[in-house]
Amino acid sequence: MKRILYALMLVLLSVSISRADKVSIKQFIVKENPFARQEIAIVATDTAKQIQENISGHYTFTINGFENDLLFQNGTAFYRHKVNRSAFMFIKHRNESGTYSTLFYVYKHGDKLSPIHISWVWLIAIPLIIVFAGYLFKRFIVIAVIIIILWMYFNHNNGLSLSTFFESIFEGIKYAITG
Repeated sequence: MKRILYALMLVLLSVSISRADKVSIKQFIVKENPFARQEIAIVATDTAKQIQENISGHYTFTINGFENDLLFQNGTAFYRHKVNRSAFMFIKHRNESGTYSTLFYVYKHGDKLSPIHISWVWLIAIPLIIVFAGYLFKRFIVIAVIIIILWMYFNHNNGLSLSTFFESIFEGIKYAITG
């Protein structure tokens, strides 16, 4: 009787210890969905941009402010919403180890989609370069203001709101500081 009790306790202890934790996603990229037209796929990667094939299951992502439960299989999840025109996509994932977000510009040409990663550095650099050029060349200050207004209109028209713009910059700075 004692042996059965010890064996049962050992089995229960081993089951509770051996339970695997959910693998967390820390980096991801966006690709064109090869199985559906005008859709994208989110791919979990490591720091070397290699697919993490051990990631499977449901993960919650926020895409342009809307929460989506995505099913990952072998490191890839398909976002089942059509991309009808070129647009910015701010994708954020929150898990136990932190919040990870990335800004992409999904360029649509014909039936193809080309996701382009937008670094937070460019979001800071472009307006600063325009303002600095306008400051250096006083004659071009009006042109610099017009260029900034057109740049802001292009961003807003393609789905990059001011709050998403600043959130992307702050997330990038936070990630650069904390690593």
